[in-house]
Amino acid sequence: MCGRYYIDDDTAKETEKLVRQAEAKLHGASAAAIRRIGSADIHPSEEAPVLLADGGGIACVWLRWGFPMEQGQKKRLVFNARCESAAEKPFFRDGIRHRRIAVPAAAFYEWDKAKTKYTFQRQEQKALYMAGCCRHYSDGEHFIILTTDANSSMQPVHNRMPLLLEETEVRDWILNSDRTDSLLRKIPPLLDCGTDFEQMSFF
Repeated sequence: MCGRYYIDDDTAKETEKLVRQAEAKLHGASAAAIRRIGSADIHPSEEAPVLLADGGGIACVWLRWGFPMEQGQKKRLVFNARCESAAEKPFFRDGIRHRRIAVPAAAFYEWDKAKTKYTFQRQEQKALYMAGCCRHYSDGEHFIILTTDANSSMQPVHNRMPLLLEETEVRDWILNSDRTDSLLRKIPPLLDCGTDFEQMSFF
C-alpha cells in the first residue's frame, strides 16, 4: 500500500529529464508543472505531479490524488488499487486501458504493525516511478497508485507496495497498451529501507 510519499528537487530534475527524452523539447505546460515541484510530503486528496500521455509523447501535469467514491450515504477516497484486479473492476478499468500514468517520487513511507515509520527509496537512483491511472471528475482528473505484492525488501514492514516502474518502462506503461498486462505482473525492484533513527538494507 502507499498512503504517503515524498518529492524533492531531484524528483523535478529526473522528471524533466524523462519528459525531454520522450518529447525532445519541454513545452510550456510541462515546464511550469516541473518548476512547481519542491520538497514536500504528498498525502491523499492533495495535488501532485504525474506523467501522462500527451499526443505521442509524455507531459508532466498536477492531478489530485484519490478517486472520490460514494457507498450509500458514505463518501470515501480511494487512493490505491490492486494491480492484480484493477483491470477487471469497472471503477478502474477505463483508467488502466486508456489513462495510465506514472507518479514520480523520491521515496515513499510505510508503517509496520508497531506504527514505526519506514522510508523506502533506491539509493542508486534519484527517483521512483509508481504506476497508476487516472479518472475524470467534474473538477478534473484524479489519479490512484497501483499496488502489488511486497517483494523481499518490503515484506518485513508490509505485505503490499507500489507497483514500481524502471525509468525505461515509464514510456511503455503510459503509451504502449501492448505492454500493460506484462507490466501489471512485474516484480518491483528491491529498495533501501530506513527509519528516522537508522538506515538498513534487507538485501
